[in-house]
Amino acid sequence: MTYEERDAYGMYVNTGDKGPGPELMGANTLIGNHVHNLVDEHLGEIKEIMLDMRTGKIAYAVMSFGGVFTIGEKLFAVPWSALTLDTVNKRFTLNLEKEKIENAPGFDTSDWPDMANQQWASQIHGYYGTNAH
Repeated sequence: MTYEERDAYGMYVNTGDKGPGPELMGANTLIGNHVHNLVDEHLGEIKEIMLDMRTGKIAYAVMSFGGVFTIGEKLFAVPWSALTLDTVNKRFTLNLEKEKIENAPGFDTSDWPDMANQQWASQIHGYYGTNAH
């Protein structure tokens, strides 16, 4: 399901460039969007958006990969700055080979990392080639 299909408030209806999207997007409409790489391989799906409560900025998107109906699913914290909204295909892109996401540092739903830990954040940003803020 795309963000346009989850738009309960009509934020993304084409009204002659009026309205918030795509410069400002509702977080709830982005959860569930697919993530593809630059060669159009499906990498996963956005499951959650993590806000840094100290700065008010989005820190990570929690993305799922693999599994069936969450069984065997692996979760990844992808730095928000590594993702690009693809407004043509109504999904996100991540400049990463599929093999690299398969080997990315991840976690499962019963063992979330301490995302506020700076050492953990440095490792994640290093893996995705982004800058920690």
